[in-house]
Amino acid sequence: MDIEHYVPPRTRIAILCRGDAAMRRGATAYNSRFVRVFDALAACGIEAIPVIYDESFADDVREQLLTVDGVLVWVDPIHQGKTRAELDPLLREVAAKRPWVSAHPDVILKMGVKEVLYRTRHLGWGADTHRYDTAAAFRAEFPSRLRTAGPRVLKQNRGNGGQGVWKVEAVPNADATVRVLHALRGSRPEQMPLDEFMARCEPYFGWGGCIIDQAFQPRLPEGMIRCYVSGSKVAGFGQQLIKALIPPPAEGPDAPEAQPGPRIMHGPDAPQFQTLRRLMEHEWIPQLSATFEIDEASLPVIWDADFLYGPRDADGADTYVLCEINASSCFAIPDEAPAAIARTVRERLRQAAGAGVGR
Repeated sequence: MDIEHYVPPRTRIAILCRGDAAMRRGATAYNSRFVRVFDALAACGIEAIPVIYDESFADDVREQLLTVDGVLVWVDPIHQGKTRAELDPLLREVAAKRPWVSAHPDVILKMGVKEVLYRTRHLGWGADTHRYDTAAAFRAEFPSRLRTAGPRVLKQNRGNGGQGVWKVEAVPNADATVRVLHALRGSRPEQMPLDEFMARCEPYFGWGGCIIDQAFQPRLPEGMIRCYVSGSKVAGFGQQLIKALIPPPAEGPDAPEAQPGPRIMHGPDAPQFQTLRRLMEHEWIPQLSATFEIDEASLPVIWDADFLYGPRDADGADTYVLCEINASSCFAIPDEAPAAIARTVRERLRQAAGAGVGR
């Protein structure tokens, strides 16, 4: 028997995403945005079923998940005002009883939140980064840091789509006045008293528990590189000229010039990203795993690390600054990524079968 490619018989995987009751009734592999993932799993001999989640039918979802051998989760931290506050306990319960879950909520809380920027600031991808654990600490420490260190980027701990991410800079010759720009698409710069802006941020302590403060990266207009990873291996790259935290032109945030460029996908062997791939696979992912005590089998089946260009080094080569890790809902993905996902799932199933457990 080819143990390396062995898949236990009658193996079923759930692909979980958010939706309503109508979506749940009509869900199939072929009307799903994850159709390429379904196909790649099938090619590896793994049956995958779509499971639609909403809080209103969470009990039905729980019973369904307890019948499968693994769960792949694609649910954003925040979606149309809904959070994962109820989903995460459900997934913990399911993972404790039978199947493995990827990404497990406890793994997300380690590496898929903005606090990862503070906890890993000592790695080669780190920058000038601080954490405020309370509103009192934020009010006491942030004003002086803003005055002395230049423009900052504040980030709520859990969020997506630019929600709760702000560029903040002091207004020259205007005491305690700041210019702020929300990363949410369609935002315009605002000028206001610093105290007023800080009060606006205080609710972030309730949902995410902290606020992360990074130095603004001046090379932001050169674009962002998204490094897609399956387990511990790079599965591809995405390159995009982003507009978040860049003031829109005079025509406003809806002008064509204010829209982000297309995300250009590349496979893992793209020549221009091999330095970043080497750093990720041989240095930064092992260091991340050691920092958070995450074993390789617990790394998400698909996740991504988003990088901005940092200052060039003494030889003129690019450096990279981590701006976030996405582990809750990493999509869209490069063409090569579904096959990488399927290989990682097959390995997780093989490991679970060898251990004699369902997780």
